[in-house]
Formats: sequence, C-alpha cells, structure tokens
Amino acid sequence: MRRRGFVKALAAIPAAPALLGQQQPSPAKPTPTMPVRQPPEELPVLSPSVADVGAEMLPKFFTPAQFSALRKVSDLLLPAMNGAPGALDAQAPEFLDFLIGESLPDRQHVYRAGLDSLNQQATQQFHKPFGELENQQADVLIAPLHKPWTFDEPADPIAAFLRVAKQDVRTATVNSREYSSAALTGGGRRMGGGGLYWYPLD
Repeated sequence: MRRRGFVKALAAIPAAPALLGQQQPSPAKPTPTMPVRQPPEELPVLSPSVADVGAEMLPKFFTPAQFSALRKVSDLLLPAMNGAPGALDAQAPEFLDFLIGESLPDRQHVYRAGLDSLNQQATQQFHKPFGELENQQADVLIAPLHKPWTFDEPADPIAAFLRVAKQDVRTATVNSREYSSAALTGGGRRMGGGGLYWYPLD
C-alpha cells in the first residue's frame, strides 16, 4: 500500500506545473498616470504706453470751450522756436488743467472768468470761440499783455487771467518732460533744464 501511494504521488508531481501554467494571470491593477501637460497658449504681446500718448486727453476741470481757449492762449504765449518745444508740444494746457483743478478757488475763478471772457469777446467780434480764431484775430483780444506791468491787480478779467497764465504756461513748459528731453539732446545749457520734469499724476 505504501508503494502504491508513492507511485500515485510521483504521477501527480509533473501535473502541478502544468496546472499552474494553465491558470490565467490576474489582470494588473491600473496604475494612476500623471496628466499630460498641455503647452501653454501663447498670449498676445502688449506694448505698454503712457495714457496721454495713447488717446487724446479730456479736460477734467475746464469745460471743452475753456480748454480750447487755454490751448490757443498757450500757443500764443509760448510757441515752438529755435528747436525748443512750445507750450502745446510740452502739453502745458493739459498740466494746467490738473494744476488749476487742485488750486484755491480764487485762482480757479481767475482762469475760468478770463477764458469765458475771451470766448465771449471772440464770439462778439469774430463770430466764433477764441480757440478757433486765427492768430492775428486772437492777438487783438490778448492786447492787455502788451500793457506795462503794475502792482495793481487788473480789473479786467482777461487782463487778470493773462497776467497769471503767462507765468504758469512758461513754468509748465520749461518743466515738462518734452522740454527736458530737448534740453538734454539739443543744447542743455542754452535751453536750461537738467532732466527733472513734471509728470501726469493720473
């Protein structure tokens, strides 16, 4: 009996690997995969720009008619000459719109009353606002500039305005970025200026 059992055991041994080979391997568990990173989309390249260069400035303190008259006065008081930028090149009226808007009420009144009077006189004499006059026509209305200076404050609103505007336009012009750049590149000492200038505060 022992012998017969031994023979049966020997017969069973080769069958074990065969049975193992017939077993189907269990499917491998899925392993988490890292998400595929997509290349970033190309963004448009934006070139920065100063606001005042990108669009036309709108006055915040003066009315459009007053600001137009201020631009005309500024151009007459300090035009471009001998390579130096004028008041309009230096954007002096734009700066004065900010400056007078932050000034005391008395100074604001001088500007508004003077500009309104210029527009009124221009409409009466030439049938159009001061900002649209030819230079020869405008010179007739700013004649108070040619009168001798006195310590007494002028009673005429146009004369009172021109008295302060003459100094303000010049100061805003020679202290502008444009005037400073022209001084550094075109003459320096002749034009004055040392690289310091006002800048829009918006």
